[in-house]
Amino acid sequence: MSFLRALLGRSKPVKPDLDRLFGLPSAAVTLQATAGLRPTGTGSVAFRAVEGQAFATLQQDVTELLNADAGPAVQPLTDEYGYTWLVVRTDPASPSGVGDLVTDLHAVNSSLESAGYGPSLLCSLVAFADGRGRPVALVYLYKRGTFYPFAPLAGQRRDTALELQVAAAVGDDLQVEADKSRWFPVYGAPGLTG
Repeated sequence: MSFLRALLGRSKPVKPDLDRLFGLPSAAVTLQATAGLRPTGTGSVAFRAVEGQAFATLQQDVTELLNADAGPAVQPLTDEYGYTWLVVRTDPASPSGVGDLVTDLHAVNSSLESAGYGPSLLCSLVAFADGRGRPVALVYLYKRGTFYPFAPLAGQRRDTALELQVAAAVGDDLQVEADKSRWFPVYGAPGLTG
């Protein structure tokens, strides 16, 4: 850290490491064993769409690439904040379900990053649910290179006790975001609504 950064209390931003996404299959096994949470087979990548034909073509190419396999179609959605979510679904009962899902999410992130749209990436998430259908997501913050759990409740509330339980459970599998103020809610994210 340089003298000026130390003096001003600033630190160098963390470089995203998309390979950290590959820790999710191990975390899924841990969550199933410790908290009874099972993957739902839904994952998504959120990004701020950029105006212009080049970005639209890239988004279409990524969607077509992921739709080329025999799995369910990739679905683009836009939320109320203007973020686009590319939603990927796999068979949650498949032994390779979370691994296949993570591979697709990594492909979306990598494609956008390598085309110069990394600053547009917000997060990626993989959805889980308990035996009662209560949703929980593991969210990867692109700009921080870390994960955090998000457990929504009705009425735009969150189950912080469950989030802390999930964070403790996956701490050996994933780099959990230490700054809890960065555990921002993603209400209405694909895979977390009924």
